[in-house]
Amino acid sequence: MHKAWSLRGYMKRREFITLLGGALATWPQVVRAQQALPVIGFLNSASSAQYARMVTAFREGLSDAGYVEGQNVVIEFRWADGQYDRLPALAADLVRRRIAVIFANTPGVQAAAVATTTIPIVFAVSGDPVKDGLVASLNRPGGTVTGVTQTNVEVTPKRLELLHELVPTANIMALLVNPTGPTLAEAASTNLQAASRTLGLELAILNASTERDFDEVFGKLFQLRAGGLVIGSDPFFTSQSERLAALSVRHAVPTIYQYREFAVAGGLLSYGGSITDSYRLGGVYTGRILKGARPADLPVQQSTKVELIVNLKTAKALGITVPLSLLGRADEVIE
Repeated sequence: MHKAWSLRGYMKRREFITLLGGALATWPQVVRAQQALPVIGFLNSASSAQYARMVTAFREGLSDAGYVEGQNVVIEFRWADGQYDRLPALAADLVRRRIAVIFANTPGVQAAAVATTTIPIVFAVSGDPVKDGLVASLNRPGGTVTGVTQTNVEVTPKRLELLHELVPTANIMALLVNPTGPTLAEAASTNLQAASRTLGLELAILNASTERDFDEVFGKLFQLRAGGLVIGSDPFFTSQSERLAALSVRHAVPTIYQYREFAVAGGLLSYGGSITDSYRLGGVYTGRILKGARPADLPVQQSTKVELIVNLKTAKALGITVPLSLLGRADEVIE
């Protein structure tokens, strides 16, 4: 009996050693296969938790282009968590890793463009990429950078008009910008100052770059007796949509932002394009570049669909009667 068990144990050991040897022989091949996959650098100025939906949309776009993370492509994520001064170092780190393409938002794309002139860059931005110096023109980018723009900065004056339509007796309005993102902040300030003069309104420009600044901002709104607040386009504000919506209701300040998510979270109005659609289109372009397309040959896509969302429940809570003419123009009414 003892000899039989010993023989059986010997055979099992041989089988194990054979399997182990085979695994060791193929392991370098597996490692090489993983290393051979193209790598995308995903550079974002917000945080992973707050931009989870956008990452999902980006992956969907990649899938449409034939790429699935973990199967035939790798994504290296770099998040600035709202600290824009970290972006240059994060961009430089991606460049050192010799990735195939960088996908970035504002102001990460500016940091990426400084860090490399050879690695292709795909952006998803709210501003004008020509004015911001990212591309030579929308139809012919002409370099290593292309992407998707929502032109949300350009419709900022329309947001002021919509807010003025809801609170026509207000003489003072405010604009909230992030001073650490000067490209978007300056564009929004210039556009809204011109629009306020046309409407005969006084405009106060307030700054916030951290969550701690929000309480001070809403305190100033009370001191200024501002009749409404326009939140300027900025990834940090997008990541804080729910908090900003809650604060605007708590302090009884009629407020408008660009994305539907703001109105859904309790904000009074939203007017702008779809950020998830922008990221999906960015994923498609990233996939096309991985397949060999040159950024210079890919025209900048413009997300031209703009939606007006009205939160009627919030309007009632603020004692605001929404005109039927405005309700009739709304793409969605939240009751």
